[in-house]
Amino acid sequence: MKKLSFWDIGAWLALVFIIVWLLLKTFKIINTSLWLEYSPLYAAAYIAGWQIHKLYSVAENVKGLNKFKEATINEIKSIKTNCIKNHTK
Repeated sequence: MKKLSFWDIGAWLALVFIIVWLLLKTFKIINTSLWLEYSPLYAAAYIAGWQIHKLYSVAENVKGLNKFKEATINEIKSIKTNCIKNHTK
């Protein structure tokens, strides 16, 4: 299992907070002040930023894989060329 970073845990806690707050608000268990009304929006903004950061990280990994793929293809072509040269002698 992959180890979660501090930021991953923070994002999951923010998401749980939003869900619990929405449930409590829906069933009219809580009546919050205006400044507290906006706290789930801040948590949602944090989660959105966290997801964007994760997407950038994945994009960087894909770029690295594409470079590796191209280098591997070039190496295979080089090996094939050398094999053809050696076997046609």
